[in-house]
Amino acid sequence: MNLLLALILLPLLGAIVVALLRGNERAAKPVALGFSLAELVLAAVAWASYRPGGARLQLSGSIEWIPTYGISLSFGLDGIALVMVAVIALLMPLVLGFSWRERLPSERSRGGFFALLLVEQALTVAVFAATDVFVFYVLFEIMLIPMYFLIGGYGGSRRQYAAVKFFLYSFLGGLIMLASAIGAYSYAARTTGQGTFDWATLRGVLADAPTSVQVWIFLGFFAAFAIKAPLVPLHTWLPDAAEQAPIGVAVIVVGVLDKVGTFGFLRYSLPLAPEASQLLAPLVLTLGVVGVLYGSLQAFAQTDLKRFIAYVSIAHFGFIALGIFAFTSQAQVGAASYMVNHSIATGMLVLVIGMIIARGGSSRIADYGGMARVTPLLAGMLLVAGLSTLSLPGTNSFISEFLVLIGSFATRPVFAILATVGMVLAAVYVLRLYQRIMQGPLSGTALLDSAGGPGAATDPEFAASGGTGSGASRLALRDLDGREIGVLAPLVVLIVLLGLYPAPVLDVITPSVEATMSEVGVTDPVTSQGGN
Repeated sequence: MNLLLALILLPLLGAIVVALLRGNERAAKPVALGFSLAELVLAAVAWASYRPGGARLQLSGSIEWIPTYGISLSFGLDGIALVMVAVIALLMPLVLGFSWRERLPSERSRGGFFALLLVEQALTVAVFAATDVFVFYVLFEIMLIPMYFLIGGYGGSRRQYAAVKFFLYSFLGGLIMLASAIGAYSYAARTTGQGTFDWATLRGVLADAPTSVQVWIFLGFFAAFAIKAPLVPLHTWLPDAAEQAPIGVAVIVVGVLDKVGTFGFLRYSLPLAPEASQLLAPLVLTLGVVGVLYGSLQAFAQTDLKRFIAYVSIAHFGFIALGIFAFTSQAQVGAASYMVNHSIATGMLVLVIGMIIARGGSSRIADYGGMARVTPLLAGMLLVAGLSTLSLPGTNSFISEFLVLIGSFATRPVFAILATVGMVLAAVYVLRLYQRIMQGPLSGTALLDSAGGPGAATDPEFAASGGTGSGASRLALRDLDGREIGVLAPLVVLIVLLGLYPAPVLDVITPSVEATMSEVGVTDPVTSQGGN
């Protein structure tokens, strides 16, 4: 418990220190990075301390908070929560490294920006670790506040609209979830004589609840998680948030924050309402497959780089929903590992696109062309991120997508076949984007403006050179520097390593998935036919 509390409190402490230094940007930046690296070390210690196949929840503990209503500050990690805590611990130093020089609104301090990011990290870790349903709800809502200010205070020209839309969607979903949590509490009080919000206790009490009760409880949780995930048609907040958020914030939104929804399906929806989960699975599977196809087609049609990433994520979350509600071990292991691998692949894709935008000053796809001629390293990084995004064999995402499809085909063949079309579309939209931006002659108004291009006009090296015209724009289109390579290199290593040897993640996730399958009471058809 002490280690888990340290994982939650260390970023908060860092945020306080950085906030006090926000008038001194030169000191605030390395202090924030130092705290994020210390959090990464703690996450590595937690990983080493975790025993796959051991207790369902580990590193756990509880402190009474409101004993009258059976509410405790209870935290613990299963394998799925552990890998997500590790992901946010990995991404945060990379986000801070990228944001070291990211252009922010002139009236906003970088120290305040970094402090809010650390607060968001602390709350996200706490959400994944919470084992009291009421505490989970409170954290689920509170984590919206720093993200609201990160988008609304530091984003693009329509940042206020995007921030309010993000907040209202998620807040409304949380209120619906609260109604279900209260319903679960009331049912426990009526049947056992004592109400509780403890996740493990509610899991046992609700297992025998009538299907009608479970359906209402399931729908309340599902509404909150489907918005957060996001599943079509509850997805519309994400393209606006991704487009308007600073690049570092967009990494957290599509790389971590969205996973709270799919994590919620596995931690709360399935164990607390097992019969309702199976009864309503066709509805969720339909939304998931629609998301795969709709997100893929929308990604193909996008003209904005940031909105492209948002729709790619919507398509991938459809795959995760398919894996969760196919109710086979292979599919759920694939879905849980997809949560990790999507964070790595899409996180890298967002960062690379952020580096492209920093050079050209525009997020319009049509404003770029032929960049590989002058930025070959950047082109290579975009290709690696793109290949992982389309799940090329040998990259980290492939094993997750493969497990989802082969596992879901055993119970839901029609949905699996339809989702396979999404794999084909992914190859089309990713390679088309790469070709338009990187291949051919150097072109596009962002690169060849008569004054050296928007990117050149704001580039320190360009300003120092005193040059103008296309030749100067080539100077501004410098390739990756040491800081940028340092930000991207860990993600490249993970894409290759987990593509060739995914066991470190799968071994941690699998026992938690098997426990969830047992709690839902589903027999794995693959196992019953002779093993996985």
